[in-house]
Amino acid sequence: MTRLQKPFLKLPNVFIQLGNSLDKNKFPSVNLYFQDESRFGLMSHIGRCITAKGVRPVISYQHRFSTTYLYGSYSPIDGNSFVWEINGTSIDIFKRYLQAFSAQRPNEYKIVVIDNARFHLIKPDEVPENIFLLNIPPYTPELNPSEQIWQYIKTRYKNQLFATMRDLKKWLWDMVIKMQPETIMSITGNKHYLKLFNAAFCI
Repeated sequence: MTRLQKPFLKLPNVFIQLGNSLDKNKFPSVNLYFQDESRFGLMSHIGRCITAKGVRPVISYQHRFSTTYLYGSYSPIDGNSFVWEINGTSIDIFKRYLQAFSAQRPNEYKIVVIDNARFHLIKPDEVPENIFLLNIPPYTPELNPSEQIWQYIKTRYKNQLFATMRDLKKWLWDMVIKMQPETIMSITGNKHYLKLFNAAFCI
């Protein structure tokens, strides 16, 4: 049995228990999200580029350490997303992110898959009522498909040159806005999660 399969053994019971305990009058809909953070900065990241045979590509480069973060939650069920751009990672920021995320579709119960970053370790009574945090096992980033969202964005982020943080933030904003639900569903559509979620909630 592979490492990818083992963590899914307990998930059916988790989803079934959530489904049985859910107040459907208060939360008539349920959704699944993959949440993560990623850092972006003014330092250039070099990637592949197309050039004529025998011609060495010339890429603009700058060595600057100003950075910001994207906090994102992405649904493989309907392609919905909730993204913040903010400078830093901390428990306080994560709590505020969850509170704002909770207010989006407040009648939706959100099962949010997260990793074990230290700033994710908030007290259960500080988690909004309509959010359930589902931690993946340590050292299993492949179980959080939001990593693939960052890969999608950073593939387009390579070879870019931003003069200011304002330029970078505008580029990130435009990239986030352009991501259609169909694209998000395609990137995050992990068959194991979808099968378990549909079995528990799509009866």
